[in-house]
Amino acid sequence: MCNTTALLVTQIATAGLQYKMQTQQAKNTYAQQKRQNELAKSNAIQRYAAEQLKIRQVAQRYADKEYEASRKARKTRATFITEAGGAGLALSGSTNRLLGDYYRIEGNYKSSLARNMDINISQYERNLEAIQFGQEAQSTYLTPPNSHLLFASAALNVANSYYSLQRTKEAEGIK
Repeated sequence: MCNTTALLVTQIATAGLQYKMQTQQAKNTYAQQKRQNELAKSNAIQRYAAEQLKIRQVAQRYADKEYEASRKARKTRATFITEAGGAGLALSGSTNRLLGDYYRIEGNYKSSLARNMDINISQYERNLEAIQFGQEAQSTYLTPPNSHLLFASAALNVANSYYSLQRTKEAEGIK
């Protein structure tokens, strides 16, 4: 009888210790999962900022190139008209075609810049989607510790040990 009581007390103490350890392990796992999600979010925010900086720089370069092209074309046209008009020449058909050529070249260049900017914007949007997908892939599901379930499991283990001990005693009594 004394051995069975001591064995039962040992089983209860073991179950209590296991419950505490499992509860602490569940809390540690939950804290690690939260930290992993925070790191994924922080990483995504940094990548978003980098992409936004990059597209702003590209947009600024685009605006600078467009401005420079407009300035250069205006200067060239003004020089051409001044020279033609200063010499007392009227703008003839071929002269007008040459002037139109300046407008065409300028338009093609600006159109090319706009297409390139559209491509950069499309790539920027795809990069943002990839960053979001990457954050989701790096994030983990949060499983908060369930101390009630752990306690019930420990209690059932003690009950199982107790009934197993009772069956062993009955079996020994039968022998």
